[in-house]
Amino acid sequence: MKTTAGSTPAHDGATSYWLASLGRRFKDFGALVKFSHTVFLFPFALSAVILGNSVRPSTVGVLFWVVVALVSARSAAMVMNRIADKDYDALNPRTRERVLITGQVTIWQAWAWLLAACALFVLAAWMLNPLCLKLSPVALIWVLGYSFSKRFTALCHIWLGLATALAPLGAWLAVAGQFSWGAVVLAFSCAGWVAGFDVIYACQDIDFDQERGLNSLPARLGLGRALWVSRGLHAFAMLGFFLVGLIFGLGRVYFGGVGVIAAILLLEQVLVARRLANVPMAFFTLNGLISILYLLCLAADRWWGVPGV
Repeated sequence: MKTTAGSTPAHDGATSYWLASLGRRFKDFGALVKFSHTVFLFPFALSAVILGNSVRPSTVGVLFWVVVALVSARSAAMVMNRIADKDYDALNPRTRERVLITGQVTIWQAWAWLLAACALFVLAAWMLNPLCLKLSPVALIWVLGYSFSKRFTALCHIWLGLATALAPLGAWLAVAGQFSWGAVVLAFSCAGWVAGFDVIYACQDIDFDQERGLNSLPARLGLGRALWVSRGLHAFAMLGFFLVGLIFGLGRVYFGGVGVIAAILLLEQVLVARRLANVPMAFFTLNGLISILYLLCLAADRWWGVPGV
């Protein structure tokens, strides 16, 4: 067997095993926190960074710690959600293959990752500015608290929306170092958008939630009424996106993008109204497209756009 100088077959085998094991750990962690769903938040946080750059020019360091804060806060929230819902996920046919249920990730590993993510988030807030550091415990309490909201309120979708709205608001504070009504409007718009598609997502579990006494708008109101609430939340989000353009003086490229997003949301609602089997595509594919499109149109408008609606 051919080996490199100074190495042995046993040493090479141990190294390969260690690397493969590490790769599996990262893969399991990605599955635990649904890392692919970060596509919903990253573009809106980066949009807030672009808007905040007009108040105070950002640096590579600030952008780096914004990304660290976003990833760590979202990871903490997802791990907490998996821990809190472990018993329910084991009973639900749709979720019983999650890694915490199958044993690919142990409960102690999940708790360790949760504590590490929380610590990393506080570190990132400390590296950004004093305001972010002071608000970091509040943000953590809110995003971690969502995991238990379904036990006592059907408005858990609003809770989730407001939790995810902390991403663009936090990114704005990290760059600008101060509150702004425009940033608040962007955050609430993001909250309405997320809450709207979370109601759609929850439609998959109407029967299970009703049987187990869990709260959600579909379980409380029924499919038809819940979808009307989702449409109202998406209309609220679109109004907010329009106001963001007015507040920040954005132009035709941005407003054109907002118009396309409205059409995509309409398509999403039509698909789900026709058949619940369309929920996965409506939830992930279309909303992932919306978030990326929003960032691209805002960035293009800010840098190359033509003023005026």
